[in-house]
Amino acid sequence: MKVIRLLPMLALLLPWSLYSQTVKYVPKHDELKYTFGGHPPVMSLKPGSILETWTEDCYDGAVKSPTDLPSKVAPIGHDNPQTGPFAIEGAEPGDILAVHIIDLQPARDYAISSSFPGFGALTGTDYTALLQEPLPEKVWWYEVDKKNWTVKYKSLAGNFSVDIPMNPFLGCIGTAPQRDEVRWTVVPEQFGGNMDTWEARKGTTVYLPVNVQGAMLYFGDGHLAQGAGEIIGTAVESALEVKLKVDLIKGKSISWPRMEDDEFLMAVGSYRPLEDAARIAFKELVMWLSQDFGFDIHDAYELVSQVAQADLTQIVDPNYTIVAKFPKKYLPVGKKAYGGIHEKLRH
Repeated sequence: MKVIRLLPMLALLLPWSLYSQTVKYVPKHDELKYTFGGHPPVMSLKPGSILETWTEDCYDGAVKSPTDLPSKVAPIGHDNPQTGPFAIEGAEPGDILAVHIIDLQPARDYAISSSFPGFGALTGTDYTALLQEPLPEKVWWYEVDKKNWTVKYKSLAGNFSVDIPMNPFLGCIGTAPQRDEVRWTVVPEQFGGNMDTWEARKGTTVYLPVNVQGAMLYFGDGHLAQGAGEIIGTAVESALEVKLKVDLIKGKSISWPRMEDDEFLMAVGSYRPLEDAARIAFKELVMWLSQDFGFDIHDAYELVSQVAQADLTQIVDPNYTIVAKFPKKYLPVGKKAYGGIHEKLRH
């Protein structure tokens, strides 16, 4: 009886993050958001909560057949609709929001990719102004095979087809920007946003800066497959069923998004030109090793220089994105990021 009476008292002393309350939320279409920032929360989540929800594809769900051209059927300004924002209880500017992605599943039996006139890495754009005819708008329709975990590419000219392995990930994930800014959902920046990194997948913990009270977590732009650079301007785009867990890291802060999986520490840089995005990512990686793992900054610089890897995730958005990756096997023995929060959320 004494043990039973003590349990409620012990529960009051334990931090929120040790609990796993599951919350379900399915947004109505008119609840989707088209900017990061500028919105009240759709709900509040306690640190430690598991969220089960859904995201729309980058076309706002408007492309429903292979003959639909996005420029004709998708409303202007409705790119990359976001689910959220979710306020995280206790989150204050200067904290870190940890978002562990538990699972991502395709929500439909098809996915879409397309080329847009004036958008992409190998054509003239508003940012790369060239006096040439825009490339034509075309749509590629992918069949989703959940049994074999593939999507089927089919050429528009001829009869060529090939199966591509699926790797579902969130093209967009971020918090509200600083200073009450409101940013378009096609933009990646310090708050996260449209980073288009395939590392934002099942098993990864995404660390985001908290810039406003409650953090305000947004995510969307589901991808099922994507190559380096996302050069045509789109991935294999899909609505997703999303399951994730949120937590807070108090007493620490970051300037740019970071990520962690079982193999790598990762830092994200998003800017133009591309070399500045790379500089941001690698600087953040060096500073992470120096500040949190006991390395002299010059020693961290040298080690990152010799063992780091990098992903060129997209070179099509208003800012380009590089993910710098440090293999965790080279960390000092017993040292873990943020007290091992990735492992705690992972297991």
